[in-house]
Amino acid sequence: MKLILAINPGSTSTKIAVYEDEKPVLLRSIQHSMEELERFPQITDQYGFRKQLVEDELRQMDIPFRFDAIIGRGGLAKPVAGGVYEINRQMLEDTKRALHQHACDLGCIIAYELAKEIPGCRSFIADPGVVDELCDEARISGSPLMPRICIWHALNQRAIARRFAHEIGRKYEDLNLVICHLGGGISVAAHEHGRAIDANNALDGEGPFSPERAGSLPAADLIRLCFSGKFTEDQLLKRVAGQAGLIAHLGTNDMREIERRIGEGDDHARLLVDAMVYHTAKHIAAEGAVLCGKVDAILLTGGMARSEYVIGRLRRRIGFLAPVYCYPGEDEMQALALNALDVLKGKREAKVYA
Repeated sequence: MKLILAINPGSTSTKIAVYEDEKPVLLRSIQHSMEELERFPQITDQYGFRKQLVEDELRQMDIPFRFDAIIGRGGLAKPVAGGVYEINRQMLEDTKRALHQHACDLGCIIAYELAKEIPGCRSFIADPGVVDELCDEARISGSPLMPRICIWHALNQRAIARRFAHEIGRKYEDLNLVICHLGGGISVAAHEHGRAIDANNALDGEGPFSPERAGSLPAADLIRLCFSGKFTEDQLLKRVAGQAGLIAHLGTNDMREIERRIGEGDDHARLLVDAMVYHTAKHIAAEGAVLCGKVDAILLTGGMARSEYVIGRLRRRIGFLAPVYCYPGEDEMQALALNALDVLKGKREAKVYA
């Protein structure tokens, strides 16, 4: 039996799971308030805080600290092929120096440092958010200075795709799917026969706006704002990711709170959520064009997929394109654990990050 610890740091939570082979024995989501996180100037400064929370949770649940593998959600170091990677020093250095910063970067750092404390324990990441399988056309933007890149929920999208394929008795590699992850950021990808040939940069400036991200913005207006002298570079970057989207408009990224306001007659909150749904539907439909209209299914996943308000309005706008299936939450913890288990049992080889 193999004992595996999975660690998934997100924008406002740190999820941990312990698996005995395929069996989950612990699933926890530790929530973080904006006030807790604002005291750290950089995301990597949260390392000690989040690592301690993981250790405290394991201790409180009487989980012995003797794992065969620890796998973290992959960071945003650089574009890589999909798969499982053994964490090495080069990955850690690239992650710390990466242009794009996100809480997921902490996953590989915490996993590596914890594994060092356990004799024989290996550390991995799997399908990080910078998995790049874009077709050549998708990489081209209107400026040669700024080629398109994708930063998306690769781990969860691929896990959901394989789950759906299994449920209908098909192979993921035989299907054309449009998958939308509805979380703090929203990523939309076109999966063609097992390859994500188009996906947006859901972190810093492409696609629909979301609870925490601005999405695509008017380029000229953004340039003028940059030179207005009213904001620092860091302030403006946070206005794109972190302090943008619904939280910028409404002061909260909590969909339960926002839906409560809508239920109490807050028309402004209703308009903003409806606008988010509108732009999300528009991007989902656009991926239908990428697949030339040959779409077997549209899969909706992520935390906001629990919202009947959001899902009901999305279905109304995109149902014409293909059958719509909803998978609330994430399969990320199970996906992480099973990826590590496959390597430990010799079913697949861990890739070398270089």
